[in-house]
Amino acid sequence: MLSTLRNAWKVPELKKRLLFTLIMVVIFRLGNFIPVPGIDTAKLTNLTQNGSLFGFYDLLAGGAFSRFSIFAMGVIPFINSSIIFQLLTVAIPRLEQLSKEGEEGRKKIQEYTRYASVPLGVIQGFSIYAIISRAGALIDPSNKMNIIMIIFTVTVASTFLMWLGDKITQHGIGNGISLIIFVNIISRFPSAVSSMFKLQQVGTTNFVELIGLLVIIILLFVAVVLMSLSERRIPIQYAGKTNAGRMYKGQSTHIPINVNGAAVIGIIFAISVMQFPTTIGQFWPDSAFNKFITVSPFSPFRETNWQYSVLYFLLTIFFTWFYTEVTLKPEEMAENMNKSSGFIPGIRPGEATTIYIERVLARVSVLGGAFAGIVAISPILAETYTNFKGIYFGGTGLLIIVNVAIETIRQIESQLLVRHYRGFLN
Repeated sequence: MLSTLRNAWKVPELKKRLLFTLIMVVIFRLGNFIPVPGIDTAKLTNLTQNGSLFGFYDLLAGGAFSRFSIFAMGVIPFINSSIIFQLLTVAIPRLEQLSKEGEEGRKKIQEYTRYASVPLGVIQGFSIYAIISRAGALIDPSNKMNIIMIIFTVTVASTFLMWLGDKITQHGIGNGISLIIFVNIISRFPSAVSSMFKLQQVGTTNFVELIGLLVIIILLFVAVVLMSLSERRIPIQYAGKTNAGRMYKGQSTHIPINVNGAAVIGIIFAISVMQFPTTIGQFWPDSAFNKFITVSPFSPFRETNWQYSVLYFLLTIFFTWFYTEVTLKPEEMAENMNKSSGFIPGIRPGEATTIYIERVLARVSVLGGAFAGIVAISPILAETYTNFKGIYFGGTGLLIIVNVAIETIRQIESQLLVRHYRGFLN
């Protein structure tokens, strides 16, 4: 990785892209420390520590939510909009047709996604106002202008981040939105490590427990890297062709299916479902429903109960499988293969190929979902059964940063390779 960055720095064009990306990163990181006035951030800090959904949002926002800076929402409205349009592409024929029209069609869908993220930002901004109001984080609750100021500020700032991400994608290195999330997650690591050592210094944990936790985190990181690079390859054989009286031999290739491709989406869906009843219960704190959710030892939505981890794990597997089945279409894969005179060795073309691909996707998605489930519940187990309290080291964050780092390095390597061949040909 370091050698790739060093080689990229030697290429003038890539050097400009790297510098542009660095400047944009500095700009949005500065924005993470510009506070929205009228908010008691101490109560928001407690909220992000007690609720895994808000802790996850705060992780993606690089701590901006707990500080309630102008970038408190981060790029979450754009992420939600992207997921919605990916699912709508399957349900709406017009969007499905656009997705098949190549680069122009994808640009059109991306444009719709950006437009939709603005009203979603307004809705989420209102939800954030309602949550912080219920949490008593407003310094002056009687001021009705707070709702307009908060919604307007966080929505405009989130839209600015979306624009900034697009500029990084066009003029910088890697996917801009992904890099923003990547840098935000990385920025939380020093404080998490500092918190672990503070627990050891005050005697809450001992040195052996600290070393054990660090070893587990390293092993988890290695496992995430291996799973992110793992893929199931479906072999494809193309029939030979005759052209101008000459016989051309058929070629062999494969369809790579990433084992961990939909893991993060599965976790996002699962954590949203798990925290939805708790969020609803906060609006009626004295209701029997809220007491069952937050107090009952049998509640599957209470983090300290074992039922929570089991249900969270199973939902992660289900949503990973569901998202994989929705986004990767076996029928289209089999049809395109047949049009190109390709076939899977030992499998008849047509329906048999579709069934085979469906079976492979199901097995891969369940395996990837099970691994994602283990990664997702690891912080909860550490919080519940160890003395390391209030440390959100986030296995989900490891999944995101590893995937983004791998994709960014691959893009840099591909650009270096293109420029190498250009120089060779010239």
